[in-house]
Amino acid sequence: MLKTRIIPFLLIDDGLLKKPLRFVERPRTVANAISQARVFESRQVDELILLDIGASCESKQKTIRSINSFVVQQIADDLTVPLTVGGGVRDLEAFSQLVAAGAEKVTLNTGAINSPKLISDVAARFGSQCVVLSVDVKRHKDGSYEVYSNNGRVPTGLKPCDWVLTATSAGAGEILINSIDFDGAMKGFDIDAIKAITDVVKVPVIAAGGAGEPSHFVEVVKKARVSAVAAGSIFFFRSTTPLMVKKIMHKSGIDVRLER
Repeated sequence: MLKTRIIPFLLIDDGLLKKPLRFVERPRTVANAISQARVFESRQVDELILLDIGASCESKQKTIRSINSFVVQQIADDLTVPLTVGGGVRDLEAFSQLVAAGAEKVTLNTGAINSPKLISDVAARFGSQCVVLSVDVKRHKDGSYEVYSNNGRVPTGLKPCDWVLTATSAGAGEILINSIDFDGAMKGFDIDAIKAITDVVKVPVIAAGGAGEPSHFVEVVKKARVSAVAAGSIFFFRSTTPLMVKKIMHKSGIDVRLER
């Protein structure tokens, strides 16, 4: 049985490490991305996720940039743990550049929504294990969920379960599910939204959006049966380390890697 992974989120914008609330509210500059990656490397993390949240937004410019491959290479050269990167990846060339820079996996979000064929194209070139579908969902007043694009700013009309089934059929090898409503609030995960995804797909699912204390990690793993948990705020704004979280998960009967 595979061990449950703990994955810190590194969100960058204009080259700086940021942490917004609910994707857009009160973005706070946290640290330098490269130095923070080194810190997490020393704290027994299983992987790192680096997302350029500025590149993910709609731009008024004709050319929409993707995440800076030079920054990716700097971080990847320093790490021994796997690195997943994304932000503004809208074509095969951008995906290829990030893999060449050292990314083990690349996330697709808006680019895949705008052109679902991109999923099958990159899966055919690099394999499904390299393709992570990032899904940002928002809950409506009637209890239904909708997929949003462009860093949580644009409603798509897509139903999360339908979209992940389409994407995994096309070749996505992993799902990163993030709740816009819960993001950065540190009050726990949107279990209903996450469990709806794990109930319909056979690929690994990473839960994100809402971790505020170690018990939240335990809850989402046990109730939603996720393969990994990604978090940012708890590691930046509280005196909690990934290793502390792992030890509590281990005591709760969850199989984690305590030493590398």
